Amino acid sequence: MTNQPDQQGISRRRLLGTAGAAGAVGLMTGAAGGTAGFAAVDSPTPITVVGSTAVPFHGTHQAGITTPMQSIGHIIAFDLVANAGRKSATELMRRWSTATEAMTAGRPPADDDQIALDAGPCSLTVTFGFGRGFFTKTGLDDRAPAALVPMPHFPSDAIDPKRSDGDLWIQIGADDPLVAFHALRVLQREANEAATVRWQMNGFNRTPGATARPKTVRNLMGQIDGTGNPKPTDKDFATKVFAPDKHGAEAWMNGGSYAVVRRIRMLLDDWADLTLPQQEQVIGRRKDNGAPLSAGEGGTETTPMDLNKFNPDASLAIPGDAHIRVAAPESNGGATVLRRGFSYHDGYDTDGQPDAGLLFITWQADPAAFITVQTKLDGADHLTRFIRHESSAVFAVPGGAAPGEYVGQRLLEG
Repeated sequence: MTNQPDQQGISRRRLLGTAGAAGAVGLMTGAAGGTAGFAAVDSPTPITVVGSTAVPFHGTHQAGITTPMQSIGHIIAFDLVANAGRKSATELMRRWSTATEAMTAGRPPADDDQIALDAGPCSLTVTFGFGRGFFTKTGLDDRAPAALVPMPHFPSDAIDPKRSDGDLWIQIGADDPLVAFHALRVLQREANEAATVRWQMNGFNRTPGATARPKTVRNLMGQIDGTGNPKPTDKDFATKVFAPDKHGAEAWMNGGSYAVVRRIRMLLDDWADLTLPQQEQVIGRRKDNGAPLSAGEGGTETTPMDLNKFNPDASLAIPGDAHIRVAAPESNGGATVLRRGFSYHDGYDTDGQPDAGLLFITWQADPAAFITVQTKLDGADHLTRFIRHESSAVFAVPGGAAPGEYVGQRLLEG
């Protein structure tokens, strides 16, 4: 008799093979009392829950701002075509929202190309933002938020205008590369003749489950990156990250935030020429565990930094030009941003230098907070010698859509 695939479960042999390929996620979790064992052949056995995790599309805020970081990221900016106008922009945002609502729930959008048909939502989030040009081209200059100011040029910038700014911006995050690409492809096609791609960038983070417990990610310099971020549990978190509620022309931004996007190239070969102690002096933290240098040997990543501590030789424990000192809220009048981003690697230059670094995205109630911090960093941060800002943009990100709404509806139809 011909052997037929088991439609009801996974055999012991098949489970072992699959687990070997997938890192044995959840393999030894028993069904009762935590006992290790194999699933019965008459019941399906999920190897991982990564694929089934869904992030709601609707809400007070758009997803992708406070959502736990995903492993794959795409960011893309569009320009509205000439004479597109408010009507075309409205139809575009409606199409994008309809497709996103389906994909984030794990459903195929209309006319799906089936790239991710056999995958779940995989924590997919799609976040939409508007650049300054969007308001001009749609005749909505009178509703552009006052906080949406052009990003100034900083002395050490090496900005490529072709990879900066844009009328519309989309951030895509997911824990599966096919799911993330599928969303990118669907939304790019849905732009139709209303908007054209201005620039697009791809990034990555650590895969969920790669560490025994959740940890702050490391960047391509090997540094733990994001320790000092404000936490959602902080009592003033919302006031730092989300725009204050307003009435009148800017009420559509209630529940929204501002995204600053910078492509920061890391000069990794120059960084690798430093000794470990030199690297730690540049950052102000130990490389192995992220502890501030002011904490001594017993510190951890979460040990508060002491900017007033001195070493026995009377030198500052955290050097005066260390990154964490210069970027600290205490050094910038309390200015605070929520840092999120993705590492990127776009191959090698002709001289063999890696074109790699950080797709740096910050979220703040007002872009002025980022401008304050970056102005200080640009002139005083030792890390500036090992990085180069190559693109820049700022976007107004409206609040989330309620059920039955599309993102930006309160702006475009208000």
